[in-house]
Amino acid sequence: MSVGAWEPAKQASNDQSREKIDPNLLKQILEVSLADGNADLAELPETLRSAGWLAGLPATQWLEEAANWSPEQLWAFIQFFTLAETHLDWQGGAESPVIPLAKSLRQRKAPLSREQLLWIRGNTDNRYLPYGPL
Repeated sequence: MSVGAWEPAKQASNDQSREKIDPNLLKQILEVSLADGNADLAELPETLRSAGWLAGLPATQWLEEAANWSPEQLWAFIQFFTLAETHLDWQGGAESPVIPLAKSLRQRKAPLSREQLLWIRGNTDNRYLPYGPL
């Protein structure tokens, strides 16, 4: 009998093959979100309706992307993804983009206000929002 070391198989996906955040999609989200201060998901163009894969991207990608946007724009993204999870069935759960976006705001010393926290809680049934699993 021999004893060897178990090594896990290498994952098929690597950094080159994973989905990337498309800045043009984010600009479209901003246009929808900022138009009236809240996203009207009933009027979304098909390019956004079919972009549910955004909700499953790793938090590290969202943290990197958040550096490119102002706190006001990040709040618009947070609103959009909060509503998309409920109304478009974009299941983020503990991996929701809202979590790293809120973290980015905290890192900038511009955390969500009490009113924003209440808005998120009033518009989602995702128990992980906005700060993730504790």
